[in-house]
Amino acid sequence: MCQRRWIPILISLSWTLAGAAAPAAAVDSFTLWNSLLERHVVMIDGGYASRVDYGGMQRDRAQLDVYTRQLSAATPAQFSTLGRADQIAFLINAYNAFTVQLILTRWPNLESIKDLGGLFSDPWHQRFFTLLGRPMSLDQIEAMLRESGRYDDPRIHFAINCASIGCPMLQPQAYNGGQLDRQLQDAAARFIGDRTRNRYDRDQDAVQLSKIFDWYAADFRRGPDHSVTGLLARYAAELSDDPDIQARIRRQQIDVKFTSYDWRLNAVKTR
Repeated sequence: MCQRRWIPILISLSWTLAGAAAPAAAVDSFTLWNSLLERHVVMIDGGYASRVDYGGMQRDRAQLDVYTRQLSAATPAQFSTLGRADQIAFLINAYNAFTVQLILTRWPNLESIKDLGGLFSDPWHQRFFTLLGRPMSLDQIEAMLRESGRYDDPRIHFAINCASIGCPMLQPQAYNGGQLDRQLQDAAARFIGDRTRNRYDRDQDAVQLSKIFDWYAADFRRGPDHSVTGLLARYAAELSDDPDIQARIRRQQIDVKFTSYDWRLNAVKTR
């Protein structure tokens, strides 16, 4: 058994001895979510995208509900004891799990997550779950992950999934603190390397990018690459097979344009 599997047990024992109200599993365990993702996320396009079997998620709704109750049981005090990587993983998993739970409220009669919004609200601002001791929305989880000076890791945008085809894929494994950096690196490479959404366009002599890079440009400026083009310089080979174009991307000497966003539901196609 790998070492990280012992971490929730050891922390749980320490909290039990300290008289804590809830076990560390409420904060730290991703086992149930991981098993759901392994069963119901289908990789496509050579591993650069995925689709979700929401019918399967619906059949396993009881397991999903147990996991989200574990998330909701975590207290702010317990969350504060986690390290930076574990906090990020917890929030990413919570965002993705509660998004799936939201989709299931209208599945299968749903074509886009945007259909769940009301006249004066959208699905991201609905406070339909409890997290860290208070009613919360998906937008509030994202705000925690994006807060300046808190984590400052724009790769989170390649990990949180808005249940749409235009989003970076929902990964078939849960995020966890022990492997977070590797997982975020992999998520970034897969999304940037998906040439249906990010690619060099020879006709326009420009890199065509997902709107995510436009919407969250400020976050990428706070990251280690200091800009969207700085980030792309590390992934030039993912955007073009032409060595000359790759060199221009690395030198940040190429125009950037943004594509339209596909809000269709990221569901497995059924016959």
